Amino acid sequence: MPAIATQGLTRVFGPVTALSQLTVEMPTGVVGLVGANGAGKSTLIKILLGLLPPTSGSATILGMNSLTDGLKIREIVGYMPESECLPPDVSATEFIVHMARMSGLPTSVARERTADTLRHVGLYEERYRPIGGYSTGMRQRVKLAQALVHDPKLVLLDEPTNGLDPAGRDDMLELIRRVSADFNISVVVTSHLLGELERISDHIVSIEGGVLQHSTSTAAATDFSGVVLVEVTDRGPEAVDRLQAMGATVTTGAQPNSFAVAINDERVLDDVRGVVVDLEVGLIRMQHGRHHLSEMFATQQEALHG
Repeated sequence: MPAIATQGLTRVFGPVTALSQLTVEMPTGVVGLVGANGAGKSTLIKILLGLLPPTSGSATILGMNSLTDGLKIREIVGYMPESECLPPDVSATEFIVHMARMSGLPTSVARERTADTLRHVGLYEERYRPIGGYSTGMRQRVKLAQALVHDPKLVLLDEPTNGLDPAGRDDMLELIRRVSADFNISVVVTSHLLGELERISDHIVSIEGGVLQHSTSTAAATDFSGVVLVEVTDRGPEAVDRLQAMGATVTTGAQPNSFAVAINDERVLDDVRGVVVDLEVGLIRMQHGRHHLSEMFATQQEALHG
């Protein structure tokens, strides 16, 4: 059973169609939900949580109907909002205990779960400090903790790396991966940073203007590109000339001594190694090139805008 499934899901706000006939399945694991501002991501999340009824069509989350089972859904689904919504004058412990009790946990269980969850997200030593004194990264971790404290089966994370520096983004992405791998919690994460989703997602769903554009496994989207990437210590242009003279399709890379060779058959690899030996240069790397999500979405934008 997919974690999330929609069938002909449509939501209209007056003259604006936020979602249009959206039919998609999101498997368990980590799903990256991609879309520009106004693409319909937030509307979809609100419908999935049972907070907003669709105009037509249906959505199920963990087998439950979002229109009729909203309370049950919110009991077993966590949500991390993008917006800044934390009370500054209470500690992380106070806030997470409150959110756990709001989810139906008894006080003693809520306190135990709060301590465990704050330890998991790396805030255990800072748990009694007022949230108003936290850094952006720490506040993001508090929002993640409140989404996890009631032991959900699935979490919806809306731009969880927003406002973080590169090191903070890496830490948050590692936390998200651990949430899925160590605790068997399915994750749907929205982001406009394709490189992040490429790193952590098992599946990618893209919507644009409320319309489904792509739904594919990350492995399929980043499959072998058909070229081998080569970098040598010196005489790169000469290596390119020799390989082209041998009939290979070669394009120069961004670095002076790097290039990409199209793989027609395995003999091309032997040709590359032979040229490197003949030129008596060092081989820094030779690896299969892979597609990136950015290529898929660049093609999508070209198709949309002509």
